[in-house]
Amino acid sequence: MSKIVIGKYEGTIYPEKGGYTGALALGFGPDGKRRRLKRKGRTRSQVLDRLKAAVVDLETGVKSPANYNVGEAVEDWLAKGLRGLDDDTVVNYRSLAGKHVIPLIGKVRLKDLRADDVGEWLDGLAGSLSSRSLRLVHAILKRAIRQAQARDMVIRNVAELVKTPKGTAGRPSRALTLDQARAVLEAAQSSRLHAYVVVSLLTGIRTEEARAMQWDHVVAQADGEAGWRPVTADGFEHEKFAIYVWRSVRAHGDTKTEKSRRTLELPGQAAEALRRHHARQAAQRLRAGEEWRDHGLVFCSTTGRPLDAANVRRAFRLITRKAGIGESWSPRELRHSFVSIMSDSGVPIEAIADLCGHSSPAVTGEVYRHQLRPVITRGAEVADAVFGPGKSA
Repeated sequence: MSKIVIGKYEGTIYPEKGGYTGALALGFGPDGKRRRLKRKGRTRSQVLDRLKAAVVDLETGVKSPANYNVGEAVEDWLAKGLRGLDDDTVVNYRSLAGKHVIPLIGKVRLKDLRADDVGEWLDGLAGSLSSRSLRLVHAILKRAIRQAQARDMVIRNVAELVKTPKGTAGRPSRALTLDQARAVLEAAQSSRLHAYVVVSLLTGIRTEEARAMQWDHVVAQADGEAGWRPVTADGFEHEKFAIYVWRSVRAHGDTKTEKSRRTLELPGQAAEALRRHHARQAAQRLRAGEEWRDHGLVFCSTTGRPLDAANVRRAFRLITRKAGIGESWSPRELRHSFVSIMSDSGVPIEAIADLCGHSSPAVTGEVYRHQLRPVITRGAEVADAVFGPGKSA
């Protein structure tokens, strides 16, 4: 048995069960009992190193178990740090963490993680992930370690010291040509997603806004009246219809920005698609019986529940394949197509910004610069002129 001193603590290292055990006297606890810090190892020097590391953790307030690793820190963050986020965001974070964080860097002990480790990990992903995905996986690690810091599990957040590298170029959003748009509308007629596609393409609403739209936000203007009333009360026997784009599937149901809250008059084809969709949904509700869960949603599952974004993407790919334009399109490109077609038809950028719910025309120009052209008029009447009766598909 040999005596040792580490900092202000005295102790001993002694042989035990084929190895060595080290113990430091930490004084007495509030209960009056003697407190001791122990570490075991195969050799005396190994035990001494472990005791020194334990003293550093003790003096800096770190409370993590010796083998607490990055993967456990990320799992803890996924369990406790995602509260209040919308479902799609949570699913995305869990997917990225499960594919690119936990399997690749998760086994490293959190207290042993170095900035170089983080840099090498990100560099290894740079050849396969887009810049946006790289920023997200880096953010997952930074937030997980930040939570561990708050719980005194680690001293520094080394992930904050590393700059996210540039990833692969992501596929830029595209816009349907007018002929492609008409083909998609034709192909969508036999799909449960028909009204979703028509409304999205002819109004330019975001996919998250479409999936959150409720029937009491679809309104009609009664003849001779200035006000708008929900179609759930007044039905579809009117000439003018509009939608209140006031909700989204984001956290708390808010739209992307305050300016995104807007009211849009519906083109005739979109209003007619919603009328037929309302009738089909009523029949579907009867068939579902007790399985129906009424959320008041315009676009929902066969049992009334909110649509899953992945299911919408799959259904839309079937439509574009049927339309003869391939399966590489996504529902968000209906919005890009709306901007392109409105611009081609003479709608000014200021009006397009209002229709899309952008904070300013500058945002519209930045996001949709490839789809915009110089212009003159506006909105629902243009869509009617382009897609109305008598226009060939």
